[in-house]
Amino acid sequence: MRIITKNKTIPLGPRPLVMGILNVTPDSFSDGGRFTQEEALSAQIRAMLDNGVDIIDVGGESTRPYAEPVPEDEELRRVLPAIACIRAMHCSIPVSIDTTKAVVARQALDAGADIINDVSGLRFDPEMIRIAVAHRAPVILMHMRKTPKDMQDQPVYDDVVQEITDFLSERISWAVGQGLDKERIIVDPGLGFGKTVEHNLTILKHLPAFKKLGCPLLVGHSRKAFIGKLLGLETRDRDLATALISSYCATQGADILRVHDVKSTMQAVRLHAAIVQAP
Repeated sequence: MRIITKNKTIPLGPRPLVMGILNVTPDSFSDGGRFTQEEALSAQIRAMLDNGVDIIDVGGESTRPYAEPVPEDEELRRVLPAIACIRAMHCSIPVSIDTTKAVVARQALDAGADIINDVSGLRFDPEMIRIAVAHRAPVILMHMRKTPKDMQDQPVYDDVVQEITDFLSERISWAVGQGLDKERIIVDPGLGFGKTVEHNLTILKHLPAFKKLGCPLLVGHSRKAFIGKLLGLETRDRDLATALISSYCATQGADILRVHDVKSTMQAVRLHAAIVQAP
């Protein structure tokens, strides 16, 4: 399996790809405000590159629970310099743009991004699918109940794994029907997006169910609140737990792991791959 962008092919395996989170926001739940200045931004990108990051995911609008939407001009003001900074430091590292707005996605792709990471599953902006098709951009389709502003208001499922699988299957069929090649679709069950602690644990326990959709599987578990609630950890202290979950996800067939701390997760997945490939 592989991810095909307009200008490059990204092979998958034998270990999951590590996607580094680059939030250029003042209010993200974990690192809001840390990388809004050029010096700190450059240092973070350099650290990711030095630790072997496979993809850098740039986000200019927080999707934490109860976050307010950001106007598209402000989101562009945040993400375009970050993409330019990445491209100045590395001409070919795959870059994804974390947005639900077609205008932001288009300008980000024009600026050098390769992948669209849409937490709405292409539902919030009807123009997004046309941008993806026209740019031949891979799209990460994520499951989310409602919107970030209200997704954590008493989420209820009869069967969380089946309902997410059904949602993602419908989104894949719809996107393919609109002209997007299935080889350009990545699925994400959306840990923390309209889920309780128990829902998140059930999703992790049943990750192979999402592999049956026939698309690369991304897991975004990094520093999430369910880790804090289970272990009594503040956000800044969740990287070890995140790396442990990353190693578990590798055993379950995850293809991409979206994390804040690239170094610890890269160590975890490299160790897992070395053990699996040992004679």
